[in-house]
Amino acid sequence: MRKMKLLILVFVLLGSQSAFAQDYKTAVGFRGGFPTAITGKHFINKTDAIEGLLSGYRGGFELTGLYEKHANAFDIPYLNWYYGAGAHIGAFDGDIARPGYYFDGRGRGFTVGVDGIFGLEYTLTEIPFVIGVDIKPSLDFAPDPRLWFGGGLSFRFYF
Repeated sequence: MRKMKLLILVFVLLGSQSAFAQDYKTAVGFRGGFPTAITGKHFINKTDAIEGLLSGYRGGFELTGLYEKHANAFDIPYLNWYYGAGAHIGAFDGDIARPGYYFDGRGRGFTVGVDGIFGLEYTLTEIPFVIGVDIKPSLDFAPDPRLWFGGGLSFRFYF
């Protein structure tokens, strides 16, 4: 009986949060942090979005695609939390890295791996902007297996 009550409570909480998850349809902007990127997010329904990141560093680029689930955070209007997963692929100039430089040894031509994301975003209503903060770990499979922890602050214009 206790498990049934807990299960019903979880469904009620998840249902009430997802009812207010989407505050805009599409947004584009800039993400500062690691990685710094041009970012775009598009909702495919009330709670699910796809996000793309295009970052450039070390004489190359990295393209990341993420699938995200959104829900209202703390019952505050226009404040949403989200989490998701995706993948990345990139090409780099391995000669750019210098000894002791943070990225030394990463890339050497290309990289491919998986990503996760967890964050909060607030939709401004007076002007069409979304401000978000997130943590984004990623795991490179090639050319060398490496785990990276990043985070960022995003500013997007929505329409």
